[in-house]
Amino acid sequence: MTTDTATDVFEQHRPLLLGVAYRMLGRVADAEDVVQDAWLRWSAADRAEVRAPRAYLVRVTTRLALDRLARIKSRNEAYVGPWLPEPYVTDFGDTVQDTAERAVLADSVSLAVLVVLESLSPLERAVFVLREAFGYPYAEIGAVLDRTEAAVRQLAGRARRHVEERRPRYEVDPAQRRELTERFLAAAADGDLEALMELLAPDARLVGDSGGKAKAPLRTLESADHIGRFLIGVARRGVPDLSYRFVEVNGGFAVLVLSGDKADSVFQLDVAEGRVQAVYIIRNPDKLRALAA
Repeated sequence: MTTDTATDVFEQHRPLLLGVAYRMLGRVADAEDVVQDAWLRWSAADRAEVRAPRAYLVRVTTRLALDRLARIKSRNEAYVGPWLPEPYVTDFGDTVQDTAERAVLADSVSLAVLVVLESLSPLERAVFVLREAFGYPYAEIGAVLDRTEAAVRQLAGRARRHVEERRPRYEVDPAQRRELTERFLAAAADGDLEALMELLAPDARLVGDSGGKAKAPLRTLESADHIGRFLIGVARRGVPDLSYRFVEVNGGFAVLVLSGDKADSVFQLDVAEGRVQAVYIIRNPDKLRALAA
């Protein structure tokens, strides 16, 4: 296998490897580092002995991600305030034509699901990602993790029950989320508390991630009243040289807020029954660098 062919094979599988690593780790930079390490392993391997490049690369990437996950978990224990995954720009529309498959991929990378995955053990998380997001057979997951098929089935069952018990049960219609996001943005910008209260579910919650490096609530805000008043206060303080653009992150419609040419924040809404159930705001500048490029 020539070097050019080896590169072509790796690049063919790069989106899959990045998708696995990001779902495992919740940070784009960490996922990219893992994929780069996988490339180094691939380029140094005796590829004549590799019968199934895709399986080999997924196995290497998953194991590297597991190693890195242990370091990330210890880092997150000292995190200031609520933690949210780094926004991950997604666009499944051009690459995934099947609507059901697109929904599965979008759900598996959503902010709400990735937060729940943080509470799984590393092995449970690996099994859940490979099985639920990418549909790997139990036997293949066992080969990736050096576990028996029976052990993988047990891990998958525990992980699935854990996620189902804790994940928000929102059936999000993309068009409805976009429409409500635009109305929500207009109400917040206008300082219209009444309009915000009409859009927010009574038991809505707001999760703000700043990592202690920007202004954001250090605890999750509960109730429409608390959220509405907080957002009105933010609107009154204003953002210098404010602009915004719509983006798709983590499989859903979101808003990137800019201060000049610098990313100030990303916010995304979870919507159900025509009301906003959750507001996610990411303001940690370390997690926003790639979005304003």
